[in-house]
Amino acid sequence: MLKIIITTLKYKILFLVLFFPLLLSAQAYTSYSNEFLTIGVDAAGLGMSKSVVASTNDVNSIYWNPAGLVNVKDFQGSLMHASYFAGIANYNHASFAMPIDQQSALGISVIRFGVDDILNTTDLIDGDGNIDFNKISLFSSADYAFNIAYARNLLFKDLKFGVNAKVVRRIIGDFASSWGFGFDAGIQFERNSWKFGLMARDITGTFNSWAINESEFEKIKDAITLLPGQNQELPETTEITKPKLQLGVAKNWKIGRFFNLLSEVNANIRFAKTNDLFSSNAISIDPAMGLQLDLDELVYIRAGIGNFQYITEFDNTKAISMQPNFGLGFKYSGIKVDYALTNIASVGNALYSNIFSITVDYSFFRR
Repeated sequence: MLKIIITTLKYKILFLVLFFPLLLSAQAYTSYSNEFLTIGVDAAGLGMSKSVVASTNDVNSIYWNPAGLVNVKDFQGSLMHASYFAGIANYNHASFAMPIDQQSALGISVIRFGVDDILNTTDLIDGDGNIDFNKISLFSSADYAFNIAYARNLLFKDLKFGVNAKVVRRIIGDFASSWGFGFDAGIQFERNSWKFGLMARDITGTFNSWAINESEFEKIKDAITLLPGQNQELPETTEITKPKLQLGVAKNWKIGRFFNLLSEVNANIRFAKTNDLFSSNAISIDPAMGLQLDLDELVYIRAGIGNFQYITEFDNTKAISMQPNFGLGFKYSGIKVDYALTNIASVGNALYSNIFSITVDYSFFRR
């Protein structure tokens, strides 16, 4: 019965992936939508500057490339916590994956990125100019993503395919909220010690529909008056996230008897003109590179560099910034603990974040 349900679901998802873009052709894409989904999950991947599209092979493949779920041979679970902007924002991730049979696997995950305890001062001053501090309240701005991923081998065991269906929920206190949905799809191919990966994010254009509390909007629409008419109209209630592509090539190297080196190079492609290292009116490419050295799959040292951007200095000259990352990992008795030190801004910015994650593989406990 489970195989029938999975097969039916597989073809329905394939139908939506192929034909849903036709329904969105008349809609305008939003340049920056659901940006919290680009942050990444799992300290191991972040320590390699997100250069894991070709090599990801565990429960965290739900995010990085669902095709990698085929390598999951038993129950796996993962948790991650990260604090950003000096603890102002919190990012949490939980995932679970399991094999369906020898050829396919299933995974689910949830992401929350939120800023809590924000001061709401819209009622601080009444119509007569009186200030009442008791009218200050607190609210949260939180983004959620719920994912279900399916992966299987195609034609032969070296070629894998995966698809990720996601539901997005975004809440800004009592001011506004939205529901959204979209799909990601990925492919991995492995031959000898070489690995290749392709990840298409928001392949259908992730759709978000906002509901705005107009009574609350009336309280704040004139809050910004730097420009005539600014904030006078209700914002757009529909967003469609532009598709993005990630290409990856990885190789495993054996160093001596106990050491293994994994190297990967990724190209992150967006269909817009940006400050990326390679940019045109139609497409922008941001390269990233990562290394992982392990001691007999017990201790891991990781490093990566990415987020190459052109920035404008105070004298209007152009310069290139980049983001280095560093990570450590330890695996024992089916439990892997990872740490990453990553800078979510530019090199010159001190907003470094300490990220921790834990992954549990139940197959160890069956021995």
